[in-house]
Amino acid sequence: MDPETGSHHINAKKQSWKAVLTLAYQSLGVVYGDLSTSPLYVFKSTFAEDIHHSETNEEIFGALSFIFWTLTLVPLLKYVFIVLKADDNGEGGTFALYSLLCRHARVSSLPNCQLVDEELSSYKKEVPNLALSSFGSRLKSTLEKHRVLQRFLLILALVGACMVIGDGVLTPALSVFSAVSGLELAMAKEHHKYVEVPVACLILIALFALQHYGTHRVGHLFAPVVILWLLCISSIGLYNIIHWNPHIYKALSPVHMYKFLKKTQTGGWKSLGGILLCITGSEAMFADLGHFSQLSIQVAFSSFVYPSLILAYMGQAAYLSQHHVIENDYQIGFYISVPGIFLFNFYLFGTTIYLSQHHVTKSPFGREYYLVIVRIVCAESLRIPVLLIAISAAVVGSQAIITGTFSIIKQCSSLGCFPRVKIVHTSSKYHGQIYIPEINWTLMLLCLAVTIGFRDTKRMGNASGLAVITVMLVTTCLMSLVIVLCWHKSVFVAIAFVVLFGTIEALYFSASLIKFLEGAWVPIALSLIFMLVMYVWHYGTRLKYEFDVQNKVSVDWLLSLGPTLGIVRVKGIGLVHTELVSGIPAIFSHFVTNLPAFHQVLIFLCVKSVPIPHVKHEERFLVGHIGPREYRVYRCIVRYGYRDVHKDDVEFEKDLVCSVAEFIRKQKDVPTPEQGNHDEVMTVVGTPSTHVEGIRMMDGQDGHGSPEVQEIQSTPVNQVKKRVRFVVPESPKIEENSRAELRDLMEAREAGVAYILGHSYVKAKQGSGLIKKIVINFGYEFLRRNSRHSTDSLTVPHASTLEVGMVYHV
Repeated sequence: MDPETGSHHINAKKQSWKAVLTLAYQSLGVVYGDLSTSPLYVFKSTFAEDIHHSETNEEIFGALSFIFWTLTLVPLLKYVFIVLKADDNGEGGTFALYSLLCRHARVSSLPNCQLVDEELSSYKKEVPNLALSSFGSRLKSTLEKHRVLQRFLLILALVGACMVIGDGVLTPALSVFSAVSGLELAMAKEHHKYVEVPVACLILIALFALQHYGTHRVGHLFAPVVILWLLCISSIGLYNIIHWNPHIYKALSPVHMYKFLKKTQTGGWKSLGGILLCITGSEAMFADLGHFSQLSIQVAFSSFVYPSLILAYMGQAAYLSQHHVIENDYQIGFYISVPGIFLFNFYLFGTTIYLSQHHVTKSPFGREYYLVIVRIVCAESLRIPVLLIAISAAVVGSQAIITGTFSIIKQCSSLGCFPRVKIVHTSSKYHGQIYIPEINWTLMLLCLAVTIGFRDTKRMGNASGLAVITVMLVTTCLMSLVIVLCWHKSVFVAIAFVVLFGTIEALYFSASLIKFLEGAWVPIALSLIFMLVMYVWHYGTRLKYEFDVQNKVSVDWLLSLGPTLGIVRVKGIGLVHTELVSGIPAIFSHFVTNLPAFHQVLIFLCVKSVPIPHVKHEERFLVGHIGPREYRVYRCIVRYGYRDVHKDDVEFEKDLVCSVAEFIRKQKDVPTPEQGNHDEVMTVVGTPSTHVEGIRMMDGQDGHGSPEVQEIQSTPVNQVKKRVRFVVPESPKIEENSRAELRDLMEAREAGVAYILGHSYVKAKQGSGLIKKIVINFGYEFLRRNSRHSTDSLTVPHASTLEVGMVYHV
């Protein structure tokens, strides 16, 4: 794991085979939980309603052929061998593709981007040393000129993110409900649903209730559970192939797909929505790339997961091809093909005869009561191991998608596309493991609503299938641009990619969309709600930032006040939070106008996100002077990537002061800028952990430093609560002006830090349209009041906080 970023990504070129196999083993419990549980419900969803397999086996062979080629082309060919290579410095997912495009073309919609941000080392990526083709150049210039296309790209990325969130609602419900459907073999048809729904709901409640503990406590069990499950389904599949139909491999021919569609026609096309479920979870291979490496995921899927799934589906098809007469449609699921069911049926038949001959029906409970008891006892003795393994695998798969939902919402929030939420880091070692309370309980309520409302895998499958295929279509669209703009490949390569995979996914998308009234409306409704929230928040945030830019105060206004700034300078550090990267925010002039006094050291702090996954600690801070050095006014920009962990402890304040002190130490004497020429020169300063030979800050009276340290201690002050001193390296010697500036900074730090925050009320200006007034005055304001403050992650102490209210007419 990278100690700075918390990423588990390891460069595949530097890995030994032992490291590759270790990561491949770990990836089984994180990446493949959802994909490995799909055999529980694929055949059941395929033959649920639109088609019913007949005595000719054409439907069974055609479905198996579709499953085999879909698994081969989409997860294996598209994701494992192509999409995984489109990583963003080791990170994957929809936002990684969008970030990659933003780095190669100026299409980012973040309002406070700077040219200096593009000099971050994370922006650097090895690409072919070739110039863009003429088409690529025209495409790049077109995207950079038209803001409509830039917004379309952002919306496309957000659609993929919203569908991932929708999948976070549907996948746990579908996986858990399908796993507990093994109870259907232990009870009569008219009773089993009354047991499955409560059991599934209890498991889901327990799953979401345990999220705040973090997956690191039980994560070591994830890989063994998935391995045991894959071994279980592959062994059952191999047994069914040998025992029931050794020639089932002939059904893999693509000819059977043509015969399937020709015979079933419209019903077969609609049933593709069930077949689509065999690739649910494929996107996780790309989305979770940052925790592993390309090679480890390729090895795990190609050598173990893919063969196990193929054997499992072939085994189910072999069993179904020899059992055409089925009394109940729910018996075409996974559990009916588990060996031993016939022994169970034979024993149940004998028990029924025994109960009838011994007049058990005279019991006040009736014979049905005893039959149910016998069914449960028999089922527990025969199916309880498989049932428990299936439920465990479903929980593991659900855990992965829930964690992925937390991650995607954190990314959206970091890029200003989602209201700020409380992010809890459940592990101090693995920074990627987070917990968002508001989202967790929202997902739980939605999962329970889906489970109780649908109560069958058919409609859950229709809903989940549409969410899955939409994310894949978004990935295909963004990948076509990456091939041309980032990989510098020919446009014909991009067209071939879109035609091959886009055609397959469009076919499945149409089959899922036709099931709109049968459950597919759920992901669309959820996505529209989340998209509306994201759009309103992004739109309001952008207008608020534009208002700040238009109404910011020039540096000349600050300098015109003279060295004393015309106001009283009180002891301490004033930390002014702003989203501006240049100029003086209007909120500060509003504050000074009403209260002409502020602190002896003033720092304008901007915490910003950049469209890259991680910002190295060496490049975390940008520090510069505002005006002459004697004014003691600084600007500090703290940069985070969309997967970075924001400091949420008191160490942030210490790091900030140390970074300013390091900037002062390295700063040379410069002439006072001329009037009207006050361009800020920002310097990159790392965190204290990155400059070992730099300045370190020590609180307290004790400690001994170098001789130079004693010269840069602050002047003693009576009744000071704490003493602060900077441990400065003996060489190189710092200048006298820098020494005096450090002394002032230490004295201000001893007096304390005051946080000056803006409390803005955003209103639509007069003359705005009705829609804009509704969006800003009601929508954005509602979200702003109910979201976290931008400084909540910094644990700002309430006793040192000063909020300045101001109305923004946008």
